[in-house]
Amino acid sequence: MSRVSEAESRRSLLIPHRIWQRLEALPLPEPEESLLLRILTQTLVSVGIVATDIAASTQMSFWAIPFSMAGAYWSWQTRRKRNVATKFCIAIGMLLALAAFFVGLRGQLNDTRLVLAELLVQLQVLHSFHMPRRQDLGYSMMIGLILIGVASTLSQTMGFGLLLLVFLAIALPVLVLDYRSRLGLIGQGYKSPLKRAGLSIQRLGIFFLVILGLGLTIFLLMPRFPGYQLRTFPVSAQIQKEFDDSTQIINPGYVRTGDATKGTGAGRGAGQGQGFGPGEVDKTFYYGFSNRINQNLRGEMEPKIVLRIRSQAEGYWRVLAFDRYLGQGWEISRNDEAKTRTRPSWSYQFFLPRPITVNRTKEVVQTYTVVSELPNLIPSLMHPRELYFPTQQIAIDPVGNLRSPLGLLEGLTYTVISDVPYRDRSRLQTASTKYPQAIRQDYLDVPVKIRDRVRRRTEELLATSPKPIVAPYEQALFLAQALKQRYSLQPNLPFLAENEDLVEAFLFKYQGGYPDHFSTTLTIMLRSIGIPARLAVGFAPGQFNPFTGLYEVRNTDAYAVTEVFFPKYGWFAFDPIPGHELIPPSIEEDKTFSVLQQFWQWVAGWLPSPVTSLLGRVFGTIGNWITGIIAWIIGQFYRGWVGLFTLLLAGSGLGFAGWLGWQGWRRWRYRRWLAQLPPMESLYQQMIHQLAQQGFRKHSAQTPFEFVQRAKEQQSSERAAAIAAISHAYVSWRYGGQVPNLEHLKQQMAELKPRLKR
Repeated sequence: MSRVSEAESRRSLLIPHRIWQRLEALPLPEPEESLLLRILTQTLVSVGIVATDIAASTQMSFWAIPFSMAGAYWSWQTRRKRNVATKFCIAIGMLLALAAFFVGLRGQLNDTRLVLAELLVQLQVLHSFHMPRRQDLGYSMMIGLILIGVASTLSQTMGFGLLLLVFLAIALPVLVLDYRSRLGLIGQGYKSPLKRAGLSIQRLGIFFLVILGLGLTIFLLMPRFPGYQLRTFPVSAQIQKEFDDSTQIINPGYVRTGDATKGTGAGRGAGQGQGFGPGEVDKTFYYGFSNRINQNLRGEMEPKIVLRIRSQAEGYWRVLAFDRYLGQGWEISRNDEAKTRTRPSWSYQFFLPRPITVNRTKEVVQTYTVVSELPNLIPSLMHPRELYFPTQQIAIDPVGNLRSPLGLLEGLTYTVISDVPYRDRSRLQTASTKYPQAIRQDYLDVPVKIRDRVRRRTEELLATSPKPIVAPYEQALFLAQALKQRYSLQPNLPFLAENEDLVEAFLFKYQGGYPDHFSTTLTIMLRSIGIPARLAVGFAPGQFNPFTGLYEVRNTDAYAVTEVFFPKYGWFAFDPIPGHELIPPSIEEDKTFSVLQQFWQWVAGWLPSPVTSLLGRVFGTIGNWITGIIAWIIGQFYRGWVGLFTLLLAGSGLGFAGWLGWQGWRRWRYRRWLAQLPPMESLYQQMIHQLAQQGFRKHSAQTPFEFVQRAKEQQSSERAAAIAAISHAYVSWRYGGQVPNLEHLKQQMAELKPRLKR
């Protein structure tokens, strides 16, 4: 019994040993011997890692690139060994990296791109220690390609474009070397390593320029449809911060009240704004982002980018609205009524109150990335419906202003979905003037001491219209335009006296003022004639970057507009500031071909006005036609089977028309080519072409005499004689310099054509 058990135990010990022997007996995989391919592959991956670092503002390059280079060197030195211990260490490291990935995934469920990129970088570093085969290098190429793709979705600056060009320049020789390695082509007898590898700098340069030109052309013509087909939006990692006081607006740029003559005070305040009196604006932060603003400040801000915005439509990035005018500034009268909203812990989504309106709206998705510190106010387009924000709480005041528990810090990302109303002028002209009591109470107040004088001035301006203006919408438009034309910007405006009213001084003393003073004046003028209005502050769209697809917004883009209320339709903005458009950017402006529009604007700046006008009409017509076709195609998908059948029918018809056009173009190109040839060459090529159409083709390796001999064997004697006559004449002309008898040969060709047709 014991002997049997002992024998079985020996056998059990021998089984792993035999398996190990069999594994040792297996042939080693054929290693990749191209050192240049390995170096370029490692460089390609390094560029992908650097691009991810620049796009996501991380520092993975500092450790990943040196370690991966060390791993690549180790792999080259040990490419002919089994490296069993190395493989075990790599497997353990990959399991740890996977565990770290799942841990990081819990904090980034709403945007997993960066977590995925970090996992790929870690896997590449581990993988670089064992890459004996060409297939292993192929895995690294794919990781580099994925990293550059992730970086393209994260990038918000032009720095990524340079790295993309470097990646393309390295990828071309890598693809060539990889293909030659697959075929087993290894150059011999060349001193230059490039020639041994089969690389040509000149050819690679031509390919690079062709690919770059083709890519830029496609990028230029590619339509920019409203994105965000998925409902998972970019949001920063969760921030554990709740409100200490939901009524507080944190503007780091406000200086607490101090010396009224200097405008300085006890230091920078985080709180409730600044008292009235002369003062200087902060160089970085816009003065209007507070629950109370002082418009008796002077000075200018130093421009710098504060936001990068990806949006389906251009617009006025609204931040705050004020209802109470204080003579030299504004405040939010019901600031203490701000209410806190708390979202579920498993979702970043806040549902916001939606105004009741009969107006048609359009869903617009916007993603904001903070580049420089901002107050705790959340910019968005009009009528935000959903907010994806990283904090557990937000606050909303009665005016609809959104607030965060903390200031918007650099790098913070959030997404807003707004139901932006269409601005239908014909409908707004017919809006009722029966305003709700709450609107009348909050948005018609004018200081008693200036009410009559401002109203008379307003009526005087309206009386200058050629036709009487009755509709509030038209009155608001006319007054905004009148302020632009009759009053001017005053960069050296003196400070207002202690009891001096801003609007009164603007209209009657200085004949103008600072940019925001125009909006304040328009708001009070409209109130004086019974039209509800309020002051709103926010950012202009900023500079659109066609390469990143982002709007780059600076602190100097912040300014105030006038919002007017129309019953059943809601609030609409008017901009009376000189140099601005009368109506802020709206969703009616089509951005489908935005890059092409940007390119056209650049070209138009160099052309004379008549040429620009003519080309603008032509391109406008073409653009409208293309947009209409795209809209029709999209509309067919909503018609069910009828729409699908219509699309298939239209596609078949277009395909047939395209085929006919292609055939016609080929015939035209062939005739044009023949016309450029010498007469004898043209006649010979026509014969070859005619015979090929009848199924008797000349092989490219055959000489004319070999083709004649084959014709004698396969064709009738009459056709063979015609073919021989034209072929001998062609050879004698080309190689012997003899002048052919073209008339006789044309007769031979005329004899040949009918017979070939029959």
